[in-house]
Amino acid sequence: MTYNKTHQTVSHIILMLVTLAMIVPLLLLFISSVTDEKILVANGYSFFPEKLSFGAYEYISANSSTIFKAYGITIVATAIGTVVGLLITGMMGFALSIKGLPGKSVISFFVFFTMLFNGGLVPSYIMWTSLGIVNSIWAYVIPFLLTNAFSIILIRSYFASNIPNELYDSAKIDGAGYFRIFMVIGLPLGKPILVTIGLFACLNYWNDWQNGLYFISDPDMLSIQALLNKMNQNMQAVITYTSTSSSAAASLPHVSIRMGIAFVAILPILVMYPFLQKYFASGIMGGAVKG
Repeated sequence: MTYNKTHQTVSHIILMLVTLAMIVPLLLLFISSVTDEKILVANGYSFFPEKLSFGAYEYISANSSTIFKAYGITIVATAIGTVVGLLITGMMGFALSIKGLPGKSVISFFVFFTMLFNGGLVPSYIMWTSLGIVNSIWAYVIPFLLTNAFSIILIRSYFASNIPNELYDSAKIDGAGYFRIFMVIGLPLGKPILVTIGLFACLNYWNDWQNGLYFISDPDMLSIQALLNKMNQNMQAVITYTSTSSSAAASLPHVSIRMGIAFVAILPILVMYPFLQKYFASGIMGGAVKG
């Protein structure tokens, strides 16, 4: 009894420390975004700044059209990529979970092979640009993130471990094909793992800045992360990608602007996560069992 209570107390302390390790950086990010620029440059980041300033958010408000346009591109790319990628990944994971699938071991090998080896950046860049995705929304959707071998393996393991094949056989007797079985049986029963993988994909798309760096040169097609990356690389981008004049840019709170945009960029994820976290434990644990 004493051991269990001690173990529980230690577990709670560890979880509290982990929680603080996640919350503290977000809190510092927000405080830095409302810290006066001169204080921030002189004293560095602090949880208790000497002077507050909302200049960063005034700048974001003044250039809301640019920020909202980047937000819109990010939302559209994230929605399309997550839905299409999850559909492809889910169907492939479902197919590989079926016993007796012809060529199952060969297909599984090729899926696993892509986790270990890939063509590299240059061949991938040449292949994707040859498809004409440059400076289009598809530059954020198609490359690199559309499917994921690790996600396919998790979904396959979840279906194989939690849904008996006899259920599929019963549906086939009633005349259902495998696509209908996937839509009617697989999707409802696989909701925990599919929501979990879907959130992982959503995070990947939302936080992706590399595709914007490689394939986007049009300022009107920058996502929120690509825009932030441009500003982090060079504050001259503030003038280039917004309506700020050169004289006005000299007085801008450069550091706090970066912090403000970064904080604004993660808000949707912070809002969305609490509604989906209940699926995490059952989804990951179910998908981690060998199928």
